[in-house]
Amino acid sequence: MKSSLAACVVLVCALAPAPALANPFEAKLANGLRVIVKEDRRAPTAVHMVWYRAGSMDEKDGTSGVAHVLEHMMFKGTKNLKSGEFNKRVAEAGGRDNAFTSRDYTAYFQIVPKAALPEMMKLEADRMANLKLEPDEFASEIKVVMEERRLRTDDNPQGLVYEALSSAMFQAHPYRRPIIGWMDDLEHMTWQDARDWYRQWYVPNNAYVVVVGDVDHRDVFRLAQKYYGAHKSQALPERKPQNEPEQAGIRRVSVKAPARLPYIAMSWKTPKLRDVNKDRDPYALDVLAAVLDGHDAARFAKNLVRGSRVAQSAGAGYDGTLRGESTFTLDGQPAEGKTIGDLEAALRAELKRVQDEGVSAEELARVKTQSIAAQIYKRDSLMAQAMEIGGAEAAGVSWRDIDLLLEKLKSVTAEEVQAVAKKYFSDDTLSIAVLDPQPVENSKPRKPFAAVRH
Repeated sequence: MKSSLAACVVLVCALAPAPALANPFEAKLANGLRVIVKEDRRAPTAVHMVWYRAGSMDEKDGTSGVAHVLEHMMFKGTKNLKSGEFNKRVAEAGGRDNAFTSRDYTAYFQIVPKAALPEMMKLEADRMANLKLEPDEFASEIKVVMEERRLRTDDNPQGLVYEALSSAMFQAHPYRRPIIGWMDDLEHMTWQDARDWYRQWYVPNNAYVVVVGDVDHRDVFRLAQKYYGAHKSQALPERKPQNEPEQAGIRRVSVKAPARLPYIAMSWKTPKLRDVNKDRDPYALDVLAAVLDGHDAARFAKNLVRGSRVAQSAGAGYDGTLRGESTFTLDGQPAEGKTIGDLEAALRAELKRVQDEGVSAEELARVKTQSIAAQIYKRDSLMAQAMEIGGAEAAGVSWRDIDLLLEKLKSVTAEEVQAVAKKYFSDDTLSIAVLDPQPVENSKPRKPFAAVRH
């Protein structure tokens, strides 16, 4: 077999049906690692990201939070680098780096001057295969993660509400577990748990690299082969379906925590995007969320915050591009003198107005204009472009379909928005979590938490 680049990687960018799709470019190494490169020469900078298709939804009961814990441990030493050396090398190159864990994936990135890209790829490829998981390093870092959980969830009333909401909404689906993990699981986690996770999922055939910036894609492909190409692929753990049983009635849960105002979050189970071309409802649900809470003149801000003043804040959200189950959420805080019951009724009333009256042509046009503008602004940021590509791929949507997603969103009609409002908001698929505020003065003061980078 030839040892040339063509023999080592399978170039798929040549299959693009139109010149507009020539950039980004994609290559696939023999070990299964995919490399996606978008050339953008407006600044002498490059963003380098590695995405692993392993997030909290892939965890098992008893080890919740291990995906996030390993993210922390990835900044410790390797067989070739001392602990902390990774961050030091990035800083010395004039760049910055960090990582994030979600329910669906874990991703690592560096933003550097373009001349430093080869070193970043070398460093990232090194820790893909050569991470050293030391028991003493783990013992120290797990305490940092537990303190992070205390700050972001245990001492955060809204964090507790959403944790309770997910647990009420999902019984079988792994989205029921918090990304950061249950505290009891963190307390009993061992360095071997992190090691096992690393060995199972951090392999080239479960990852892809995204590079955006002032680069030549052919150079990036050569660098990928040089640094990542030596790693071997391996069989991945079986991912069995964990489908949520059909819900047959409203679920309510109350959370008591020190706070000045109550809070409510209402979530309905809704369909996610499965077929970019054929599906219509996910696009209409996306527009519905924007009509309710997509801008300062949207219905919630106009009618509930500034109009009736029943709410201090009110929001709507929908995400149809994910690996697991999709939901549509309304949330908010009642204004002083108003109750949770008042706000719940007001949120439901706004939804019913759409069901009964639909949306106006002006509202629809505003949402579409803002979607187009957001896409244009996103193209001004290398990091935003890399996130867009990586996020789409993590959800099972090809980067080739990113522009198509916007076109589909622009094609949504007022009738389709009204139809999904009528179709998906039955109480049978609704879960509600409410914050029952307790006196703040009775809560125990905590010492300040030193923020961590990861």
